Amino acid sequence: MRIPFAAAFAAALMTLSVTLAPVALSATPAAATPSAARPAGPPKLVRETVAYGDQDKSVSQIAHVHELQYRLTWAGVYDGPVTGYFGDLTKAAVQRYQRRTHLPVTGTADRATWKRLIAATIRGRADIPAACDDGTGWDVCYDRTRHEVTLWHGGTLINAWLVRGGASDHQTRTGDFRVYYRDIDHVSSLYNSPMPFSQFFSGGEAFHGSATMIDPFTGHSHGCINMYIEDARQLWHLTSKVRLAVHVHGAWS
Repeated sequence: MRIPFAAAFAAALMTLSVTLAPVALSATPAAATPSAARPAGPPKLVRETVAYGDQDKSVSQIAHVHELQYRLTWAGVYDGPVTGYFGDLTKAAVQRYQRRTHLPVTGTADRATWKRLIAATIRGRADIPAACDDGTGWDVCYDRTRHEVTLWHGGTLINAWLVRGGASDHQTRTGDFRVYYRDIDHVSSLYNSPMPFSQFFSGGEAFHGSATMIDPFTGHSHGCINMYIEDARQLWHLTSKVRLAVHVHGAWS
C-alpha cells in the first residue's frame, strides 16, 4: 500500500522532532550528511528482472524480452533473432555482457544489468535536442527514427523506453510541446480502443499504453506514441503531477 506523500512527510517531521528534542547543543557541530541534505531522486533506468524462460506473451504480459534482445544486439553481444523469448542464445548474450562490464555473471538480466545496458544502448545521443537535458524541469523526448523515448529531470537521464509512433500517413508531429491533458483510463473516441495512462501533448497525440504492441519495431500507431502498458504506467507515476515538456524529433521510421 502506498502512503500519501503528505502523510509520510508529516510523520517524518514528527519523528525528527521527537528524536532531536532531548539532544543538548554541542560545542562541536556535527558534520552534515549528504543524504540528509539532498533527498534521493527517482530510481533510474529501471526494468523488472528477466530470466531464462521468460517471454513477451501478450500486451498485458510483457517481460521486456524483445527490448532485452534489441539492446543486447546494439551492445554487440547478441546476433540471434528477436523473438521475445528468453532462451539459450539470450542467456549466453546476457552472460557475455555481464562478463564484459564486470557484473556478476548470472545470465539473468537483473536491475544492475538493465541499468548499465540501457545507459549504454541509447542510440543517437548526439541527436537528442538540447532542451531535453538543459538542466531544468522534466522533459520527455521521442526519437522517431530510433523508436525510443528518453525521460530527463533537471538534465539527468531518468529512463529510456522502446516505443512506436505514427504510421507514414499518420506521422507523429515533430516539435516542442507540453502535456496539456491526462487521463489514466482514456478510451479513443475515434478508434474505440483503450489508451491507458494517456498524456496528451499535441491535439489527439499522446503517450499511452498500447493495446496491440508487443514488438516496438513492428507496426505503427495513428500518431500517438505507443508504449508497453507497464512503461506507460511508469512514465505516469513519474510525471503525472509535474509540468512535462515534450520534444519530438528525427526522421520518420
